[in-house]
This record gives sequence, structure tokens and C-alpha cells, in this order.
Amino acid sequence: MVTVWDQLVGQETAVAILRTAAAASADLAAGRPVQPGSTTHAWLFTGPPGSGRSVAARAFAAALQCEQSPPGCGTCSACHTVATRTHPDVHSVVPEGLSIGVGEMRSVVARAARRPSLGRWQVVVIEDADRLTEQASNALLKAVEEPPQRTVFLLCAPSLHPDDVSVTIRSRCRLVSLRTPSAEAVAGVLRDDGLDPETATWAAAVGQGHVGRSRRLARDEDARRRRVEVLAIPASLTSLQACMEAADHLVGAAEGEANALSAELDSVETESLQVALGAGATGKGVAASVRGAAGALRDLEKRQKSRATRAQRDALDRALVDLAAFFRDVLLRHAGSPVPPAHPDFADDVAAVALRTDAPGALRRLDAIVACRVALELNVKPRIAVEALTTALRLP
Repeated sequence: MVTVWDQLVGQETAVAILRTAAAASADLAAGRPVQPGSTTHAWLFTGPPGSGRSVAARAFAAALQCEQSPPGCGTCSACHTVATRTHPDVHSVVPEGLSIGVGEMRSVVARAARRPSLGRWQVVVIEDADRLTEQASNALLKAVEEPPQRTVFLLCAPSLHPDDVSVTIRSRCRLVSLRTPSAEAVAGVLRDDGLDPETATWAAAVGQGHVGRSRRLARDEDARRRRVEVLAIPASLTSLQACMEAADHLVGAAEGEANALSAELDSVETESLQVALGAGATGKGVAASVRGAAGALRDLEKRQKSRATRAQRDALDRALVDLAAFFRDVLLRHAGSPVPPAHPDFADDVAAVALRTDAPGALRRLDAIVACRVALELNVKPRIAVEALTTALRLP
């Protein structure tokens, strides 16, 4: 039988902790005695990209609401509705833009303060809790400090930036640390999806432990093409002109990907809002309605612009992760390490770059990639940050 815990790849320790806590929460909700400290009202899931932070949080949310014993069966009505995001007592905060604002957080906290309408608990899942604004963090802190009796908060944040979640909130959460799953574990998941063993092994290796990215590379021709274009860059950086052209390509590709996503979502959202605000209506009160509609549309456009900016940065970050893995392979080649490369299909390019840069040079280039990622998070204009990067990656 497939349970909610089967979604967590290579996370045996975390699963054991969450299973125990879910069982204790079921006993607590039923009025049965539980051991002190076996469960709590606030959890913080941390781990590198692809480790499954939000997957773990949602699996735990399903187990908290599960109607069976042991909790987390994956087949009952509660598990199914949590998985499809339709459970009335499980609230998700998923930032589409650059941050999670105080208005959204207050609204979610207010809903979560009510008694559960169907399940045992009101559960709030906050993905990317590191994107909470200061005011939103304060609104959440008040709820975490004095939580309603039947409310559980599940926060997700990158392990690389745990300090982005305020210390006052972190100190009130139980920490669940996830790790990057092995390529073998990811390949097993892809084989279970129906992929042939060769494709599953390749996608798991180049996906670098990220299940979602591995799936995308295995199934999406555009994703594979973008990866090839990115990994062809290091060996091509033989002149300043080549560096500028590479930067232009990286930024342009990210903008194109973000614009495609925005075009698909923005028109539907705008049309839906216009209909909700009475677009095309006539009669009394239309003038006042139009004035109100203009403000609502400006707010929507602002959120859409923020989402497009986030999508562009996410696309650039995926490219930077691939470039970092490329120079990791260069370092492995210099060291003569038997560790499998991240990009075995680019062994010739790795060898060519290794001939032109020594190990310290490869390390400096890795540092430049990390600096570019930090610059993008600090809102440096993407073109400036990426041009500085490609210049730093130029081959001697």
C-alpha cells in the first residue's frame, strides 16, 4: 500500500520523526495521553533545493488529518483531499512573487484560528517561509507564540539560509532537517513513474538529487535543450565578446521562460478579476465600481510583475546550479576522484576547461557563481550580475 510517506525520497530519519509525531497528534486529538515533547504546534522543515521540504510538510499535514491508524495511509478521504489541496482545514501559503506580505499572512492566521470544520486540526503550510516580510513575520509570530488549541503551523525554508526565518519564530518550532536524496533513490522513483532504467539513471544523475528537476529533464524536451545550452557556455568563454553574448543568452532565456509563464497566467487572472468586478455592466453605481476596479487591477498587475520577476530569477538560479555542478566536475577531474560526475554527458567540455584552468581557478569560478546567486537574491539587476559572472568565468 502506498502511503503519504512514500513521497519522501531518501528521508528515512525525517519520516520516522514525523510518523511518531502524527501518531502522538492523533492520540492527543482523541484525548489519549501522550509523552511530553512527542509533538508540537509549530514545525520548521529545512533542506537544500530538491530535498522535498514542501512535500514533507504536506505529507505530515495529511497524516495529521488522516482517519486511519497508523496515520498517513494515503488512501482515506482526508489524505486524498490534502494531496489535492482541497481539504478545508489545511491552508497553504505559496509565494508567487518575491515575498509573502502581511495582509496575506494575517488572513491565513485568522482562518487558522477557527475550530477545524472537518479534520482534527487546522494546519497552515507556509512554503518558502524565508520570503516572509518583517511585518508578515511579526503577524505569524503572534500566532505561533499563542497558538489556538487545534492549530499546527508547518514552515519550509532553505537550509542554506535558516537565518532568513526570524530567530523568534525558529525558537518556537521543532526542526526537521532533510537531505539531498541519492541518485540511486531518485532513479528508483523515476523507474516507478514508468521511465526506462537508462533514462531514469541519466535524469537522476543530472538532476543532482532534485526529484522534480529530474522528472522535468526526463520528460520535457525544452528543459533538456535549455540545460545543454547552459552547459555549453563554460568552454565557449574565450573572449570578452563571448562572455557578453553568454550573459545575454542566459538573461534572455530566463526572461523568455518567465514571460511564457506570465502570459499563460496573467490573462486568465485579469479576465477573471474583470468579470468579478462587473466588467461591461451598466446602470447605477457603475462609475463607483469602475473606480474600485482600477485599484484592484493595479494591485493584480503589481503581483503579476512580482511573480514574473521571481520566475526569471528562478530560471537563472537553475542555470547557475548547473554551472556550479560543471565546475565541480572540473575539480573532480583535477583531483582524479572516483566520485561520479554531475554531468557525464559533458565530459569532453569538462576536460577542455580543466586543461585551461587549474584547481584554484575552478574554485574561484565556483565562488563567482555563488556570488552571482547572492547578488540576485539581493535584487541586483540580473543582467549586471550575470555579466559580472560570465566575465569571471572567462578562460585564460
